[in-house]
This record gives sequence, structure tokens and C-alpha cells, in this order.
Amino acid sequence: MGKRRGGRELLRGLSKKQKKHLREFGEQHPFHDKSEGICLLADGVLLLRWCFPFQSDSSDKSSAESDSETEVEQVSVYHKLLATLKTSPESESEEEEEDESESEAEGSETEMDSEGSLEIREADGGEDQNDVPEQEEATDMAEQMLSQQQADGIDTSCDPSHGVIEEFTDVKHESEFSLETNFMEEESGDCNADKRDGNPFKQHMDKELDEKDVEKMSTLPKTSSQSQWPRLGQVTFSSTLEKAKTLKADKEVDVKQLYLHKPLESTWPKVNKQFLSSVNKPSDAFFTPLQRELFCIMNTYRDLFYPERNALTNGEEIRHAYCLHALNHVLKANSQVLSNNAKKRNQKPGTDSDDHRDQGLTRPKVLMIVPFRECALRIVHLFISLLEVNDKRKIDVSNKKRFKGEFGSDPEEKPPNLKRPEDYEAVFAGNIDDHFRIGVAILQKSMRLYAPFYSSDIIIASPLGMRTVIGAEGEKKRDFDFLSSIEILIIDQADIYLMQNWEHVLHLMKHMNLLPLDSHGVDFSRVRMLNLNNWCRYYRQTLLFSALQDPQVNSVFNKHCFNYMGQVAVRNVPLSGSISHVVVQLPHVFRRLEAESLTSVIDTRFQFFVDKVLPEYRDAIMSHTLIYIPSYFDYVRLRNYFKKEELNFTHICEYTKKAGVCRARRFFLKGEKQFLLFTERFHFYKRYTIKGIRNLIFYELPTYSHFYSEICNMMKATDNGVDATWTCTVLYSKYDAQKLAAVVGIERAAQMLQSKKNVHLFVTGES
Repeated sequence: MGKRRGGRELLRGLSKKQKKHLREFGEQHPFHDKSEGICLLADGVLLLRWCFPFQSDSSDKSSAESDSETEVEQVSVYHKLLATLKTSPESESEEEEEDESESEAEGSETEMDSEGSLEIREADGGEDQNDVPEQEEATDMAEQMLSQQQADGIDTSCDPSHGVIEEFTDVKHESEFSLETNFMEEESGDCNADKRDGNPFKQHMDKELDEKDVEKMSTLPKTSSQSQWPRLGQVTFSSTLEKAKTLKADKEVDVKQLYLHKPLESTWPKVNKQFLSSVNKPSDAFFTPLQRELFCIMNTYRDLFYPERNALTNGEEIRHAYCLHALNHVLKANSQVLSNNAKKRNQKPGTDSDDHRDQGLTRPKVLMIVPFRECALRIVHLFISLLEVNDKRKIDVSNKKRFKGEFGSDPEEKPPNLKRPEDYEAVFAGNIDDHFRIGVAILQKSMRLYAPFYSSDIIIASPLGMRTVIGAEGEKKRDFDFLSSIEILIIDQADIYLMQNWEHVLHLMKHMNLLPLDSHGVDFSRVRMLNLNNWCRYYRQTLLFSALQDPQVNSVFNKHCFNYMGQVAVRNVPLSGSISHVVVQLPHVFRRLEAESLTSVIDTRFQFFVDKVLPEYRDAIMSHTLIYIPSYFDYVRLRNYFKKEELNFTHICEYTKKAGVCRARRFFLKGEKQFLLFTERFHFYKRYTIKGIRNLIFYELPTYSHFYSEICNMMKATDNGVDATWTCTVLYSKYDAQKLAAVVGIERAAQMLQSKKNVHLFVTGES
């Protein structure tokens, strides 16, 4: 009884939403300052909830990280409690954090060494001697809680502590949403709607490739051409089968020429009305200029990469456009299957025909990768709105109540009342849990949420949600057959995955459109020949949306997209960089380092910093120096070097406890610590204002260009100090061309890359 009472006391300070997240994932989310992102195993080995972002997108490293990621899935139940053993209720304002830091300064702080193992260090550097008793007590309490949950009938099938997550199976509606046993309703009028000449869906899926075409796409380089579009800007079209041609944007779009499925023609204008302005022409009353150009490319079934998605301005416009395209594709595909079902029912016995090949090896057709549950919630709401013709004809949505409960945000759970930039509020709105997956089945006038994957038409998931179900080589329970016949892959907000774990995206791409290991009850007489030939990857359309152009994102689009229709990428160059938004007056010194290759640039940068940059800041006069580090691996390397050299420094990373963050900020502000090592991912998830900065070093250019101006503008929060003493130093190489252009503009970047000299810029905020 005493141990059970102790467990209740540990959970008493948590809200309902935090308890739910703790029960499901064994930890709290990093958005709420209490999360350390750590799971502790019984043998004392610590694993990170966020696996570290790798700098290379090479697939050869997948086996190395798979072991640690697999162990996270097998974590026992007591880890749920362990994450809160040293957590206390926290304040909700930045000022209270700094006031409480005095009393919390003796708290522990979690870090990671250079080899990926974790250390728990006290403030004075000693080891925590109370881990073993706490682990044993937590184990007993967790086992009692689990038995109590089972006795109370609580569903633990989605609990990662029980191994691979078991998908919720809606047995009640299985036959109702089966494509094989249903037929097209005659009154729907959709039987012949998709047989019109010029239907993009039919043209794309009925295209027959031969082995020579496949060999060309596998061996020959792509030819490309560029064109200027009114809204998208510079568009690059590349293809292997088609000769280089110039794509032209449609000035006006007739909705009938888009071949939308019947219900979407009437519902789309109502759903998209919020983005349309009164200046739209009557002939173009259905799309905004951006949506029109994007959808015209989507509707041709070409791959698309749009790197200018902005959560504040055009994010919802883009979401509406790709949801329309995905739903249109699913409705057409299912309509074709149901229509052929009726034909086969009326077919004379003994007559076989290949005219009814209308399916893949598995049912899922569309895979949508989004970063947070809030994104999935908005997508499902869009689907419902697009399927409801009017208020009188509501569609039947199965498991809607459960979906709202798990994907909606808790009104009682509000983020800390701190001032954050508008883009931060837009990205982290609603439920920001990043571990989820859900199947959606659509059949005529009904929608089924939480459908088993092999009974789903659309799968909406996060990279982490896909990673845990795909598993790794050698695991007993892993499944990726449902990805074998994906016809449309949508990856939205790809830049956020760089802050989560890009390896999950690469792992997913390597398992796309592989031959399934099991038949899963498929009728092979209905399977398209392209699927039987294992050519589905050449028909798959990939839509990739990001807020920036990054080499790792570009690599996915260039190396993992094989669409025979070709690829379309928007390649606009930034005319003015984010440096123009710096409001404080300080000199910016860009120091170029020479690296022989991309693989050697990491070591070259470290040696350049240690030999040429750091000695200039060792003097006590150069105090209050913040070192901004985008890569966690570089952060660990620098932290270990600073410890070895016994430099006066403190450090903040995404795994630092709140007490450690408060202590480091106070030490740095008062000048008790000369250096502050500061990671980019911490800034992405927290956006704290660091006060006391006088000297700023960008160890590498930031991933997000606007982070450059944000960090520089933190200097204006410093009350003491003379402006003339402020400095800003940036390290860059020729391999940072895209990041450099985003910071200083394309013209300056071109000059800096051609010259091998250091560049000195003095920015007044109006440059």
C-alpha cells in the first residue's frame, strides 16, 4: 500500500493530458518543460526519446541505430514513472523560472557523452547514488499500476511498454467498409464519372511501362528544364522518359477540366472559401493563385517539391490543396473497384477478363506524413468537410469520439504563458504529440477512423509512428507490407523532421513499395500488372513540402522519387537574407574554412574553431560569449573539449533539465561563466531569450535562416554593456551555400563563396 500511495503522489502534480501521454509513451512531451526525452532501462542504460539526428542520409547506418531504437519500443512499464521521479511542478512564466533557479540549482542535469551514452551528473559533477532504490521502487509501483489497469479494463494495446504497438481493430465495421463485398450505388451517379477522356487518374494508372522504360529510369540521368511561373516562381522539371520541355502555368482553371470526383466539385468551393478573396475572377473562384498552380502540378501526377511552406501564411492553403488531391484519388480508385464489382457480379460464370485489374497488392493508397497529432486532426476534419455535400447529408464517421479525444487538445492543458514568436505559436498549436498513426477507410458516404492498415485507404502518421511499426531487421514483430501499393506519398513540414529525427524519414523511404511478404487475402485477378511486376515505385507520386531548402530534404526528393511522369521542384533563390532583420548594430565576421570534401568538413570545422577562433575569445575581456551549435554531435564534441581544457563554460541542450537551464542562464547572465554552448534544437523547441550576450559565435550556419536574426536580436535584451563591444562571428564553408544564401542573400553569398577571404559586414537593421 505504501508503494502504491507513493506512485499516486508522484502523479498528483500532473495534468490529465500529461498522465495520458505518460501512460502511453513512458515520458512527457518536450513541449512541456518537464520532459527530458529519456527512458532508463533496468541495467542503467539510458536511451533517448528523440534519437539523434544524423548528418548523413546514407542508408548504410540504418542497422547501427536500429538496435537502440528497437530497445525503446521494448521499454518496461516502470519507465513511465521513472521520468517523473525528480520532477516537481513548474512555474508558467520565464521570470518565475529565473527566480526558482536559485533553489533548483542543486538539481540534477542529464547529458550525453560523445559516444552516445548518457551520464547523470549532479551540479558538482558527482554521480547520483539513489538510482537503484528508486528504480526498484518504481518497478514495483509500475507493476501494481499495470495490474490495476488490467483489472479495471483499461485498454493498454497502444502502450509502447508492451512491445510493438498493436493497432486498434474496428471489427464492427469491417464488412461495411470492405471493397470486395460492396457495390457502387446506382443513385450516386459516379459509375461512369471517371471514364471521361483526359481523366488524369485513369491516364496515369493505365499507362503501361515496359522493361526498357524501367531500365532507362534506373540507369540514365534525368534531363531538366526551367520555367518561370507567376506564383511559384522558378520551376524546374526533370524526367528520364520525357524530353526536356517547359511547363507552363494555367492562367485560368475550369473546375470541370480538373476531373474532380462528383461530390468534391460542390464541396470544395465551400471548404476553400476562407482563402478566396473578392478579387478572384469568376472563372478562378475555386483556388487561390498558389493553390491553382500547385494543384495543376499535383493533378498531372508528377512529383512535387515545394520548399516555401510557411505555417503562418500559406500552410493551411497547401494542406487544403493536397487533401483535395488525395481524397479525389481515393474516391476515384474506390469508385473504379466498386463499379467493377458490379460488373463481375453480372458476369457469366467461366468468363475471365483482365479488364477488372483495378487494385494493388494491399489496399492503402495514400500515405500522409505529418509531424504532430494536431496536423492529423485538421486533415481528417478537412476530409469530413469535403465529403459532406450539405448540412442535411452528413456522412457517417466511425470512432469519431475516440479520435477527438486522442488527437484533440485538452482545453485544461495550456502551454506556458510566455512570449513566443508567431511562427512558433503556429507550428506548436494544439496537440503536439509526435508518436501516432491512424488508418482511414472511405467508402461512398461513410468514413471509418482507426481502420486496420490493410483495410484503410489513407494512412496518416508521424515518422516516429511509422518507425515503430516498420521496425528493424531482426525484430520478430515488424510490418511494412501495407506500404507496398502506396500510390501517393505526402510529406508535409519536412523541415520539422530535421529537428525530430531525419533517420526515421530515411527508414520509411527505404521500405516504400516493396513486395509484400504475405498475400493478405488479395485477389490476384484484380491486381494491376504494375504491382505484380513490382513497378509501383515508378507510378508513386511524392509530394514534399518544406519551409526551407536543405541538402537532406533535397536528397530524399532526388534519390527516392522514381515517378515516370517526372519531378517538379520550386527553386527560388533568396534575394535578401535574414541578416536584414537584425535590429542591433554589430559587426558580422564571416570566416571561411576550407574542407577537401563534404565528409571531412565536420573535422575541419572543429579544428578551425579550436586553432583559430577559440584563442581569440579565451581572454577574460571576451566574456558573455554564446556559441550556437546546430548539430548535437558537434555540441558533445565541443563540450568534452571545453571540459578537457578546463574552460569556464556552461551548456544548454535539448536534453538539459529545467533546473540546469535556469542555472546556466543565470550563470551566463551574471558573467560567472564565460562561455555558453547552445544547441539549435533547444532553441527550436523552447525559444527562450538568452540575456547577457555580448559575443556571438555561430559554429555553423543555422538550419532555419530566421534563427540567425533571432539570436542576434537577443543582444538587445542586454541592459549593460556597450554596443561597440558586441561581436558576431560565423563559420562557413563552400558546402553551406544554401544556408549562406538564406542568411546574407544570393548576391553576397555568391561573392563570399568565390572569395577565400574573410568577409566583414556591419548591419544596421536596414541593410
